[in-house]
Amino acid sequence: MSPVLRAGPVSQSRFEALRILVRVEEDRAFADIVLEHALDHARLDPRDAALCTELVYGTLRWRRHLDWRLAPHLNRPLDKLDPWVRALLRLTTYQLFFLDRVPRWAAVDEAVSLAKLKSRTAGPPEFVNAVLRSLTRATGAPPLPSSPVAALATRCAFPDWIAGRWIARYGAPDAEALMVASNDRPPTTIRVNALRTSREALAARVRDEELASVRPTELAPEGLIVDHGAVGRWTAFAEGHFTIQDEASMLVARLLDPKPGELVADTCAAPGTKATHLAELMENRGRIVAIDPQAARLKLVGKAAARLGISIIEAHLGGAAALAGRWRGKCDRVLVDAPCSNLGVLRRNPDVKWRRTEEDLRRLQEKQRTILAAAASMVKPGGRLVYATCSLEPDENEAVIGALLDGAGEWRPDPPEAFPVAADAQGFVRLLPHRHGTDGFTAIRLRRAT
Repeated sequence: MSPVLRAGPVSQSRFEALRILVRVEEDRAFADIVLEHALDHARLDPRDAALCTELVYGTLRWRRHLDWRLAPHLNRPLDKLDPWVRALLRLTTYQLFFLDRVPRWAAVDEAVSLAKLKSRTAGPPEFVNAVLRSLTRATGAPPLPSSPVAALATRCAFPDWIAGRWIARYGAPDAEALMVASNDRPPTTIRVNALRTSREALAARVRDEELASVRPTELAPEGLIVDHGAVGRWTAFAEGHFTIQDEASMLVARLLDPKPGELVADTCAAPGTKATHLAELMENRGRIVAIDPQAARLKLVGKAAARLGISIIEAHLGGAAALAGRWRGKCDRVLVDAPCSNLGVLRRNPDVKWRRTEEDLRRLQEKQRTILAAAASMVKPGGRLVYATCSLEPDENEAVIGALLDGAGEWRPDPPEAFPVAADAQGFVRLLPHRHGTDGFTAIRLRRAT
């Protein structure tokens, strides 16, 4: 006989997390956008907002692992359950196995209470109760799939196709370390605006005003790591003293190495994170052409520039292929921060690994080559181009750049002599979550012949 169902209080953080997870699965909505809107609307206090964020991202990061844990305790497949029941079971299983601040019995009781709120009949709450009680009584883990790739992918909560690619490229130990690191909670990293302050001065201000611990990043000289994520509400942010940006992303603008007074183009500029960094490195002197095809996102470039006190960025609506002719052969430096699979930033966007397919890499490759060709035409003789993606996949990097390098010798790799991360034999700079503690990025700098 199942234990008597007890209806207890339901925290708003868990209620919101459940709603968000259902929307991500049912509507294929992006978790970061839905979460941001939900937190703004719910007006949770910082502690509850942090728990909601942890539950959403943790459940998405470890989804396959959670399903593996749940499967032996179900009388029908997970994909046959109502979406909200499936999400509730996953969310609670994440609490049971990955969080330890709430006793197991309390987590189960709250899940049952949530089920009662969502259901007009006793069936779903009774089912949730039975499954979770069985799960908490289990000793040991279920058997893993017989395939080594599927077994590792299950333990690390990745699709087989990504795990297989990474095992083939890096070997099983490194692939496992990469998958585990890609499931880590990412740090909150900010880029100091050198036009308004210094890293030391901002660090002191954060400690004094926000009572936050802060430490410098190891690779990017303008970066700081802070111990909590509400940085967008800080006065220093409103006053334009910093931008929220991962350390790996900061190194992309530094690889381009723009100089004051130059004409620089950012061909995929929205929302302006790298364009504003270029402007800061140029001491707000020169001219930056910011191109992007999405009007709503392009507006964010101007908004960011205004907040940071930057005046040299001019926004142009349209795709690189359509607009490149205006600056053909005129730019000193061009940045291509290409749209990609985002498989290098799974720490921040864990839902991506469940929505991407291997076919997406081939589809994106065509778009990347088109943008790169247009961007290359904008570079003047002797000028430089940086191609970067937040992906580690050769399909989106080597295969795209190869088309440009296979030309009549007009382009050659131009790796930096001194850089925080050394380029490989082909000239690519790679940042790996398990080796550098950053998001995953790939970038290469090229020089056009004179």
